[in-house]
Amino acid sequence: MPRDATETRNRLRREAERLFARRGVYEATLREITEAAGQRNVSALNYHFGSREGIVQAILEYHGDPLDEARGRHLVEPVEDMPTADLVSALVVPLAEELGHPSGRDYLRIVAQLSHRFPAWRLGDRLVTPYLLRVLSVLESRASGGDAAVRRERVVDVIMLMMTAMAERARIVDRGRAPELDLDAFVTNLTDMIVGALEAPSRLDAALSAPSGETRR
Repeated sequence: MPRDATETRNRLRREAERLFARRGVYEATLREITEAAGQRNVSALNYHFGSREGIVQAILEYHGDPLDEARGRHLVEPVEDMPTADLVSALVVPLAEELGHPSGRDYLRIVAQLSHRFPAWRLGDRLVTPYLLRVLSVLESRASGGDAAVRRERVVDVIMLMMTAMAERARIVDRGRAPELDLDAFVTNLTDMIVGALEAPSRLDAALSAPSGETRR
């Protein structure tokens, strides 16, 4: 009967989370992860996950699927009619719950390192789960800016704001320091900031609609 590899996979995933969060997704070596997981075979990680990208994706799915279920519980149909603040809360609150345990904090610190993938959120990047895609799509349609490129940029920027704020709070907690704001205040403040970033008037509207050659101010 084949030996159950679940425990080995979980140990490798957990050590990868820890080292990727602290050393960097592309700085921590696969050998370091394998040794930290107590595996004598240096090829253990490649055997179970195929590659660095394979273990990164396993981490994203391990946390991302339950997170998306949590987002869904915060949504009320029709989602398109929900207030913007409630939609943003559906993104922020489940992420903030990850701050309550070490594995979740490591996940937040890892995702923040993948900012180069954020602009591809509508193109099928595997970071983006179904409810997340739906909420971001509604937020993009509501973002200020007459130009579609401006609205797209705002959504990418608020993703970066959200994940950077979460990762920094995770880092503070991991260092044993008390954040200045308690968790409820942190969530409320971050939600307000994101709504403000989405809804702030765009001074680019007049500039982008100006006739060719006219000076932009």
